[in-house]
Amino acid sequence: MTELTPDIAHHALLDARMVRAVKGIRLLGLVSWPASAQNHFLAEAAQGRYTMPVIEYPKLDFSEARRELDAINREADHDHPLGHYLCESAQSWSIAAELLEVLGTPAVTTHSIRLFGRPDEPLPGAGPTTVEAARHFIDIANELDRELLAPSETVAISATALQLQLQSALDDFFDRRVIEVVLDPDLIAKAAAGATRIRLRHGAAFSDYDRHQLLEHEAFVHSLTALNGREQPHLQSLALSSPRATATQEGLAVFAEQITGTIDIERMKRISLRIEAVAMALDGANFLEVFHYFRLAGQSDTDSFTSAQRVFRGVPITGGSAFTKDTVYLRGLISVHTFFRWALRQRKLVLGRRLFAGKMTLGDVQRFEPLFDSGVLVPPRWLPRWVIRANGLAGMLAFSLFANRIRLDAVPKSEDFLDI
Repeated sequence: MTELTPDIAHHALLDARMVRAVKGIRLLGLVSWPASAQNHFLAEAAQGRYTMPVIEYPKLDFSEARRELDAINREADHDHPLGHYLCESAQSWSIAAELLEVLGTPAVTTHSIRLFGRPDEPLPGAGPTTVEAARHFIDIANELDRELLAPSETVAISATALQLQLQSALDDFFDRRVIEVVLDPDLIAKAAAGATRIRLRHGAAFSDYDRHQLLEHEAFVHSLTALNGREQPHLQSLALSSPRATATQEGLAVFAEQITGTIDIERMKRISLRIEAVAMALDGANFLEVFHYFRLAGQSDTDSFTSAQRVFRGVPITGGSAFTKDTVYLRGLISVHTFFRWALRQRKLVLGRRLFAGKMTLGDVQRFEPLFDSGVLVPPRWLPRWVIRANGLAGMLAFSLFANRIRLDAVPKSEDFLDI
């Protein structure tokens, strides 16, 4: 093991304190709705009655944790790579704690925006806003003919069958049982991933695209970064889902779907609909209005409820409030895609591999370069196959860099392609 210099040892101790301090701050778990709310709503909906759910949240007090996080923030050296990481991480965990202490009130929206941003913020590179990009993908999805789908893409896969398929694929990947796939009747989302367990909603139906997406997105990004973070000898917090790393994590996960060809336009539409729904809620739409928005977009009652509850987690459901986490998906995807293109141009694709060494931001992995080089941080033990195949990754990115130089407004009309 690398011998630690005093500055590294100091920050490693602070990191250990932070891991202990945030143990109970389970942001997504504590804002989620109980399965009973969904069951009651759907039972009423089956009778043609659509009534506003009633959600009760626990009263939580994280004042002791916030005091410890403030102390860590003060004691860390902001100019040091580890100190910078600890200061920003402690601050984001503290905001998450403040959010959880006011569950069910409009104040949750304020803290959520501090953590995840708003849908009307511009994308990286001074581009369109997140919600404008979302509307772009929704329009494209609506224009495409669903009859172009292959028959295999329309066959439903039961949760039980998918459990067996995913378990077999993961056991083959690790050559042993590392991640367990389980069925969860109380899960509202169709799937959720932790470091060593992936949960599937019992009774849900999945597609072939869902199967590939769950592997690439949940298992080979969210679970792998957590597992690799546990391998870090001096920075155990890299195994935790820090709120500040959410945009990079979700962006990396969607980028993995994209680069492996496992994302489809309907998936992009689902992500985009959620962003549009967050904007609607902030503008005053209530739960039922957002629910019916998803229904009109073609989702079932069950999926519409699942989608709408994501928007109203932790906040009043009467309109004007929203849990804004879903806005990070497109922003994160654009950021990660741009980062990989930059890394190729700078001949630093190794940074893309190091992103899997734990749950970190794009800024972290650049600031951590000397720590990886010195052995303070260790490289990821496990990597997705698309990252290992550096030549294939470089080829796709090189083409992307060149293709972005072509202006579509200067391309000939469609009929002129016949002469090319």
